[in-house]
This record gives sequence, C-alpha cells and structure tokens, in this order.
Amino acid sequence: MRIPAALIAILFAVSAQASPPGAVDDMDQLLADKGLLARIDHVRHSVSEKASELVVTAIGFLGVPYRRGGNTAETGFDCSGFVRAMYQQTVGLILPRKAEQQAAATAKIDRAELQPGDLVFFNTMRRAFSHVGIYVGEGKFIHSPKPGAEVRVESMGVAYWNQRFDGARRVQSTASETPSLQAAQATEPAVR
Repeated sequence: MRIPAALIAILFAVSAQASPPGAVDDMDQLLADKGLLARIDHVRHSVSEKASELVVTAIGFLGVPYRRGGNTAETGFDCSGFVRAMYQQTVGLILPRKAEQQAAATAKIDRAELQPGDLVFFNTMRRAFSHVGIYVGEGKFIHSPKPGAEVRVESMGVAYWNQRFDGARRVQSTASETPSLQAAQATEPAVR
C-alpha cells in the first residue's frame, strides 16, 4: 500500500505534536492500530538517509572541474550535469538535463523549508533558473560554478548568491509523484 505524500505530511505533523508524558490520544492509537506509525518512521528514516547519502556523495566530487555540457567526473560537470549525476547515483532518479527543466520537474518549497539534498536555483545569466546547486545545510550549497572553476561548497548568504537566488525545489522521492521526472526517466539515457 502506497501512502500519499500529503497524508504523510499530515501524519508527520500530527505525530510531532507534544503530548503529556504517558498520554496516548485517539490519533496516536488509530495510527498504531493501522500500523502507520512504523511506516511513517520508516519513510522519515529513508528520506533522511537518502538526503545524507546524496550530500556525502556530492562532497566526494569537490574539485572536479567545470565543463560546459559535462555530466561525469571524468569529463567534468556543468551545474545541471552535476545535480543530475548526483541524483542518479544516489537516489536512482534521472532528472532533466537543464537547470530550468530541473526546476520545472521538482516541487517548489520556501527557502525556510530547505533541507539537505534540496535544489537551489539562481539567476546568473539574466534568466530564471540559469544555475542550480544542491543544498547541503547551514545555508550552504554545493555546485559546479563556471568555466575555470571546480565543484565547491559556497554560502548562500554571500551577496552574489543571495541577490541572485531564484528559488528552492524538492525532488520527490518517486518518479510517479512528479510526471516530468517520469518522462525524463523514460526518455533520457543514463549518466555514466
């Protein structure tokens, strides 16, 4: 049985409510009776592990040179090629190739909601979503910035990035939750 994402969010909110020690309310009892508490905990743990794995994998590529159109460590990465490769290697999802396509294929979130593994977009070429990176936490992101540079971690608080911030997006945990990802999975060759 697949639990819809909206239900999971509601259940997280409900299960996160503080109750007096030893008190069991009706909702907790219902969730326990249906076996949903264990499923919620499993989903929460799984998402957290994948995000951590994604960030750790991305950090392992620090120093790989930028290359326009690049999507492997051997040839170098451009910004969207880097993001695409990290998601395919760690999560098994094939994101679209271009940054603006990645923005369109993912769920919009507020900056305040950013979690490690989310995507951050910037307007660096006088057009929306012209640059993308992966949020690593504590106001920092990892990306492949520009010709002559290498994959690196930077602060989103630096004036250059702060002024150009275009939005944050979250990649859904399964392609079926995002039709654009589903289409990308079906049509795009694997990154090697």
